[in-house]
Amino acid sequence: LFSFVVGVGLGLLMGATIHYLNVPPFITTLTGMFLARGVCSLISRESLTISHPFIDNLAGWKLYFKHYVDGEWVKVKPIAFINLNFILFIAMILIGFFILQRTRFGRNIYAIGGNEVAAEVSGVNTTATLIRIYATAGVMYAIAGSLLAAKSGGASASMGTGYELEAIAGCTIGGVSTTGGIGTVPGILVGVLVFELLKIILQFLNVNPYYNYVVQGLVIVIAVALDIRKYIAKK
Repeated sequence: LFSFVVGVGLGLLMGATIHYLNVPPFITTLTGMFLARGVCSLISRESLTISHPFIDNLAGWKLYFKHYVDGEWVKVKPIAFINLNFILFIAMILIGFFILQRTRFGRNIYAIGGNEVAAEVSGVNTTATLIRIYATAGVMYAIAGSLLAAKSGGASASMGTGYELEAIAGCTIGGVSTTGGIGTVPGILVGVLVFELLKIILQFLNVNPYYNYVVQGLVIVIAVALDIRKYIAKK
């Protein structure tokens, strides 16, 4: 619960900074990331072990696939199951799709991404929408961090390092425009799956793990370059 409060608080702070101080979103959120990691390092520079029944239950919860045999339900062979992370992953996809495609808040997000000034002139409350966007993002980060801590059985200030690059790569591959106003949740899902498949292929080929960052950087540059070319062509 505390992590949710922190996530929402940081999100509200980022949104307010972007809107009222006119600081670019990328710089603001990058600063927020360093701020959060710095505070975590001040709390503890070593990895902390989490031992709590609730966390253990979250990490160990599984829904097994079963079939009906001789009057009772038995687990299929080989053992197959889905865990809480997968269920929440699907739930977030469905919720995100519904918000963006079926609600006023979602339409306002697209409007601000396309042209914030035009959106404000059209009657969109850009201040409230921007702050809500980053507060919602804070909730998502809190959920992801809690699940990662539960899965790992602990936490450290360096945990999750590099995930922001993977998120950017997945979004750009999935068709999210760096100029704003363009992108869909299904597209991002495809982008994330393609990017993860690329990582798995590199692992099977026994490529040095550090080359993953090189590949991620190249993928982002190529995707952004193609996006900018399309933007210029439209202009």
